[in-house]
Amino acid sequence: MKHLVRTLLVAAVALIGVAQAQVTITYWQYDFATRIDAMNQLIEQFNAENPDVVVVQETFPYDAYQQRVAASLAAGQGPDVAQLFYGWVGAWQRAGYVEPLPKQYFPDAEIQEYFIPMIESVNIGGDYYGLPTAVRALALFYNKDHFAEVGLDPESPPATWDAFVDAAKALTIQRGPRFERIGYGIAPTGQDHHLVRTVLMNQLGTPPYSADNTEVLYGNDIGAQALDFYTSWQLEHEIGVAEFIPGTSGYREGFHTQANISMIIDGSFAIGSVRNNAQFEWGVAELPTFDNGVQSNFGSFWMNGLTPNAYANDAKLEAASRFIKFVTSEAAMQLWLEVVGELPAAKSLVADPELTADPVYGAFIAGLAYAEATQFVDESGQRDSLVNAINRVLLEGADPLASIQQAAADDQALLDDANAQ
Repeated sequence: MKHLVRTLLVAAVALIGVAQAQVTITYWQYDFATRIDAMNQLIEQFNAENPDVVVVQETFPYDAYQQRVAASLAAGQGPDVAQLFYGWVGAWQRAGYVEPLPKQYFPDAEIQEYFIPMIESVNIGGDYYGLPTAVRALALFYNKDHFAEVGLDPESPPATWDAFVDAAKALTIQRGPRFERIGYGIAPTGQDHHLVRTVLMNQLGTPPYSADNTEVLYGNDIGAQALDFYTSWQLEHEIGVAEFIPGTSGYREGFHTQANISMIIDGSFAIGSVRNNAQFEWGVAELPTFDNGVQSNFGSFWMNGLTPNAYANDAKLEAASRFIKFVTSEAAMQLWLEVVGELPAAKSLVADPELTADPVYGAFIAGLAYAEATQFVDESGQRDSLVNAINRVLLEGADPLASIQQAAADDQALLDDANAQ
């Protein structure tokens, strides 16, 4: 009996020691159903494989996310690992919200060998500030049933912008001043500001920024041409209207849920929600081009970064680093692809022939080959510069050249301020 009691006491002490040795990691990301689902699965797997670490996920509405991160860290609370948009990294780094990845766990050579080149957009001064589980590009989503209904070939989406406008006109249904269905979901605050700045401007011959990211280059006739062409979809061709379905994601909802928008341009992150909600046949195609055939795309990603909280002690830093390695593994990327639809960030997986030939993922993979990930210094401010330029033309009747020049001036001020810091 005494031996049994002694054995139980030893076991209890051992269990207490394990419990005391556990490190708790708090992980934050914004509310997006498929992303939360994917991360919950990864956290469950990680916790099971790493009994000395407990990862707890907390999520917040997108519009309040950055403010919550700032307020919590200022109070010495909040996440140890946070998911952040790559375009925020400059502002977060300057504000002290995100710290460099420790090189003892993340050697530069290892990162460069494993990840696609887009990862260099979050290398600041020789330090990487986060790693992605997935990356995304833009593509054209289209309703095959609508195409067939108006006599368009569902298997031949438009390859040029002229064909795109013609198809959108045929797809649009208007009763008097009221649209019942629009050919294209115009969404300046969705992905369309990237479409204007990165895609159309590059296709027409003007890169938006200088190679060293110190000068805005689009405040010229070509920038005006890109803005004029885009705004003509509403003002001249009447293939859609901004905020046809209100809200930042209204264009996506109108496509996959209400089915009163026939085409949208969206990121690969939308695949999961379209697949889960669309009650019709749909397809994906590479972005159209002008007659010059020049291809361009906007590439982006959300990444997992370490906040100052992760540096509280060596045990927490090691555990947080181990977690980031886990959620950026090939297995994690495969899961993320299946649940969310975003593309793997590992070179080995992006080159998978089965993935490049996939009827849905293939268009995005092809787009990655010529995608540009803009190195934003103030993603929110730079987004507003383009959105305001679009709205000045759509809502106020402004001249496209004057409007794009104002956007370039606003954008240049942001660059100058960031580079001065």
